[in-house]
Amino acid sequence: MATPSTEAREVVRAAARWLALLESGQASQRDLQHLAQWRASSSLHENAWQKAQLLRQRFSQLPTELAMATLDRPDANRRALLKQALGVAALLPTAWLLSRQLPLDAWTADVHTAVGERRQRVLSDGTTLQLNTDSAVDIDLANRRVKLLRGEVAVAVPEAVSLALQVPYGQVQVSGAEVCVRLFDQACRVSVANGFATLQPLHGSPLVLQAGQQASLSASGAGPVTPVDELLLGWRDGVLRLDDRPLGDLLRELRRYRPGLLRWAPELERLRVTGTFRLDDTDRVLALLAASLPLEVQARTRYWVTLAPRENRV
Repeated sequence: MATPSTEAREVVRAAARWLALLESGQASQRDLQHLAQWRASSSLHENAWQKAQLLRQRFSQLPTELAMATLDRPDANRRALLKQALGVAALLPTAWLLSRQLPLDAWTADVHTAVGERRQRVLSDGTTLQLNTDSAVDIDLANRRVKLLRGEVAVAVPEAVSLALQVPYGQVQVSGAEVCVRLFDQACRVSVANGFATLQPLHGSPLVLQAGQQASLSASGAGPVTPVDELLLGWRDGVLRLDDRPLGDLLRELRRYRPGLLRWAPELERLRVTGTFRLDDTDRVLALLAASLPLEVQARTRYWVTLAPRENRV
């Protein structure tokens, strides 16, 4: 993964500082004039500021709903704690801008998705890109290259067309095949749905994967080869499919598509589940699970949900 330039990082930090100043309520008229001058001095400044504003709007939903839910309760101590929490929450957009969850390259990527969003793009050579939730790619069609910066992408490359899918640990060469690649902290997983793909690690020997196979690609090389996990490929059709799988497998995938926090009691992990669950309405998926399994959904807000074993009531 390319490292953002020093100048670009400074622009992000500057946007974060301006945002923190406005959030503090201490900005003077002179500060506002300086901000306007900073934004007008460079298109990069203005672009960073606009994206910061959009992210602030998205992030601000969580503290607001959390505040309303908590203030409805009469506990005075809880109210005091909430006031302290909201004071910290005013600075959260700044932390979010600078955290690993929103790196600069994801901001400026050619194609990117938010949490819960999926997007498809067809390139001029007929290659189809599908981005999963919270993902970003850069496209260099002139050099037949797509760089996965974040998250997960599925590529369907026509016959007689070759494409290199770059990741921090090497690249995946694809031609006349359909391949899905997902980034993790220390590796990525490559799954081949149709055709074959060649994994070329930064270190170690290349590895050819056939249809129905998957393998990891990391700093230490490629492998081992295992059968494709169909649960992890259903997102291309907007679903998660399970056949007698542990509930924990479903929940770990499901929470990737939900903003906020989704937690569950450890004893629910081993419950078995079969079905096809649509990703465009995760609240409905949780409701279906509660209707068919011995669990209940405890929602403080849309963004703070816990699954607990259902209590037997006489």
